[in-house]
Amino acid sequence: MGRDRLRGTRLGAMAGAGLLALSVCTAAGAANASPGPAAGPGASPRPAAGPGASPRPASSATATPAATSSATPTATPTASPAAPASIGASEGTLRVLTFQGHVEYGGTFPGANWVTPFEKATGCRVAVLDRVRSAEEMAAKLDGGAYDVVSPPPELAGLLMAEGAVAPVDTSLVESYEDIPERLRELPALRRGETVYGIPYLWGVNRVLYREGRPDGPGALYATGPAAIRNTPLSIADAALVLKGTEPGLGVEDPFQLTPAQLDAAERLLAEGDGAERVYWDDSLEVIRALASGSVRLAQAWPYHADLFERAGRPVRALGGAPVTGWADSWMLTAEPASPNCAYRWLDWVTSADVQRSAAAWTGLAPANTEACTGQARPVCDLYRAQDGEGLREVFFAARPARDCGGGDGECTDYADWVNRWKKLVG
Repeated sequence: MGRDRLRGTRLGAMAGAGLLALSVCTAAGAANASPGPAAGPGASPRPAAGPGASPRPASSATATPAATSSATPTATPTASPAAPASIGASEGTLRVLTFQGHVEYGGTFPGANWVTPFEKATGCRVAVLDRVRSAEEMAAKLDGGAYDVVSPPPELAGLLMAEGAVAPVDTSLVESYEDIPERLRELPALRRGETVYGIPYLWGVNRVLYREGRPDGPGALYATGPAAIRNTPLSIADAALVLKGTEPGLGVEDPFQLTPAQLDAAERLLAEGDGAERVYWDDSLEVIRALASGSVRLAQAWPYHADLFERAGRPVRALGGAPVTGWADSWMLTAEPASPNCAYRWLDWVTSADVQRSAAAWTGLAPANTEACTGQARPVCDLYRAQDGEGLREVFFAARPARDCGGGDGECTDYADWVNRWKKLVG
């Protein structure tokens, strides 16, 4: 029986066995006013207007700025050349590309809406809001459509910067930029040298969750019983991080920048426990069902998932005490935005504490702006220890694997190598 068919059969069985536990967990999440996270950098278990759909009548083919715009934001004339630049007048419309669940306009839940207030405050109408479920779908949208701002995951952000598909950002025009911890602002996935291309938005980490019998370490995910692992080539980095501690002779420094020998070793570790009992999950509901039903004992998941089970009184815990991998989604300007002033207004808006608070509570991911860690976002920030930046210290943040080792010394494997290895493993 092929892996896809076998995987579908196992997940179907899980759905029946785990449905009751899942409903309890979901109810617990609703009681906490947090509808649930996107299913990884890139997806949401909640369909909202369908993948790639726009809630507005206009589409990228018909949206027309209300005023002629320049290639850069218009600075307000001042008497002093030393005065800070400012964002010019609204062009009238904005075209946005992001992931499902990362931007809400009230269509899924009336209380989750940070688009309408933006339009009222800035005079920029979000004429196109396209939302996708994967980095691949986002890349295809960018190839075939025109957008002003895009919110890519790290593996796509690196490609967009390398290809010149996104423009440098003048961070002086983003009021809350300095409220974002330096650790996030200086991630290699968001900049080239001193040039900033991405403004951090939401971040998360991967942890090992277990049902019973605390494992000795994160390496148990690959060797002990049935397990669930995120279905993404970047999961190779989690195996590499285990090897960093268990096989120091390999010389792994950054688990996202691996030499051919290090990539080989990570692939071998992943393959050790591969088989019919392993689940490669794409959607949050898959990993929740797998853990709730007992079909897997260990899972690569997020703090939000562990908290969901804890509030439901279920015996699932998160393994701590070891470094983890993570990611930061960001906002970027496309190379030639039709509405650069509205684009900068959007960057300024989505990094504000109020919007970050809403986005964190809705997605279950940590806000980049620590000033957002109050009110409805406080429980999420507690999960990630985001208030004081303590939770950032143990995280190896994702960046697109590159031949030049991310601008360092040596010869590494690139993302295409990782994709090929992952396809070989998953089938």
